[in-house]
Amino acid sequence: MKEYDFVVIGSGIAGLSFALKAAKHGSVAVITKRKAADTNTAWAQGGIACVTSEEDSFELHVRDTLQAGAGLCDEAVVRTIVTEGPERIRELAELGVHFDEREVSGHRESATGRIRRGELDLGKEGGHSKRRVLHVRDATGKEIEDALLRELGRQSNVQLLENHMAVDLITAAKLGFASEDRCLGIYVLDEKTGDVETIRSDRIVLATGGCGKVYLYTTNPDIATGDGVAMAWRAGVKIANMEFIQFHPTCLFHPQAKSFLISEAVRGEGGILRNDRGEDFMKRYDPRGSLAPRDIVARAIDAEIKRSGAKCVFLDITHRSPEFVRERFPHIYQTCLRFGIDMSKQAIPVVPAAHYQCGGINTDVNGVTSLPGVYAIGEVGCTGMHGANRLASNSLLEGLVVAHRAVAAALQTRPARKQKIALPEWQSGNVQDVDEMVVIYHNWDEIRRLMWDYVGIVRTDKRLQRASARLRNLQREIREFYWNFKVSVDLLELRNLAAVAALIVDSALCRKESRGLHYTLDYPNPDDGQFRRDTLLSRN
Repeated sequence: MKEYDFVVIGSGIAGLSFALKAAKHGSVAVITKRKAADTNTAWAQGGIACVTSEEDSFELHVRDTLQAGAGLCDEAVVRTIVTEGPERIRELAELGVHFDEREVSGHRESATGRIRRGELDLGKEGGHSKRRVLHVRDATGKEIEDALLRELGRQSNVQLLENHMAVDLITAAKLGFASEDRCLGIYVLDEKTGDVETIRSDRIVLATGGCGKVYLYTTNPDIATGDGVAMAWRAGVKIANMEFIQFHPTCLFHPQAKSFLISEAVRGEGGILRNDRGEDFMKRYDPRGSLAPRDIVARAIDAEIKRSGAKCVFLDITHRSPEFVRERFPHIYQTCLRFGIDMSKQAIPVVPAAHYQCGGINTDVNGVTSLPGVYAIGEVGCTGMHGANRLASNSLLEGLVVAHRAVAAALQTRPARKQKIALPEWQSGNVQDVDEMVVIYHNWDEIRRLMWDYVGIVRTDKRLQRASARLRNLQREIREFYWNFKVSVDLLELRNLAAVAALIVDSALCRKESRGLHYTLDYPNPDDGQFRRDTLLSRN
């Protein structure tokens, strides 16, 4: 049986940041179900929102975050993450992340090592009152992921387990110890051998990202199947605000383009959303126009498409020079060109797609969950930072700050036990290999389509109830499949998708109002009297 001081599930910005700092205090395993770089972080185009300019302030960043969050942000958490952000950004710079700079007095200055005010090329995105988004062209996440992985490779105290998928948490309650429930370890599937390993650790860190693949159309990579939330739910951990799924307004609309995001930074640099008649329609929905917060823009596009019967709207940045477009957005430009769209000369066809999970495992600002020994950081956790709608580019910032604080919390709370509880090995019983993969694929597709059709940008109780009834039947089918066949990545992901889909629907049914990302035709207005509070669910 393997044993580590810390086990991190996930290899994005939050998981790797935690692992690098925890490695100074003990042995660390980083478990990731694909290659280490296959993360939501690596797909992040826009950047990191952080106060670094003399024209900006912490107060303005806090205000913008609270306003976007539609009354559900935890202001103390927001202030902590915003004010601690610059120090975490300095650490990234020290690891070799070179954020884009602008011309200063006719020459370029280096920002490596420390941030000097007024020298970074800061972007602006929807909901921000100032330019504060640090970026590396339009591939910020990939640059950060690469830098963190380079540093991880230098650590002798960290073992990276690629192609390993976490199955379930091992808790004292599951083993029959009723006096104190806590996490004791985790079961992990080695995808190459098909064996399920038992790993012991007093400190399990869930950094598994979001659940975009629960929807038919998403900007997320294939790994985003809600694994961390589903595992935590099965272990009895509290889950918060899963009704708030952010739909990014601008996903490339093209039959051959899979999940390609057109960064909000394009609108930040002057891009205008137009309908099929060429009209700048966003001013009809919000005075901020194309730079309104994402929930408003996504609903506006949805309404515009339904009203006109068009298949998409268009993002137009052709009024900027071709040189600027190619230099500022090289990745987006080349990708669009590959699909026959020259964004410097023609508007980009776009539609909304599921993008970010604002709810998740309920935690404090240190990533501490309701189950001792389990921490949740990054998108999988719900700290109160994002409320009912995430402000653009706040997610990478949250991942960095909460990972840093979670290390300190984990070091303070390690339990003192006289003897270790024996952990049982994984028991497969008389299960057999899956004989019909088509069953898994059919259920996977059915979940994603019903979530898109019934639990999308605009909802009704009737649609939600239909989704709930069908999901209950699907979960019964999947449970039977799970217990009768050997576990595989496909089966585990299906099991997790079904659990997370049900949590989203149940949470949405609980909220009888419209707020932020949850908009229902049955209750079109916010109700501060009854629903200005978190939606908390727990199996216990």
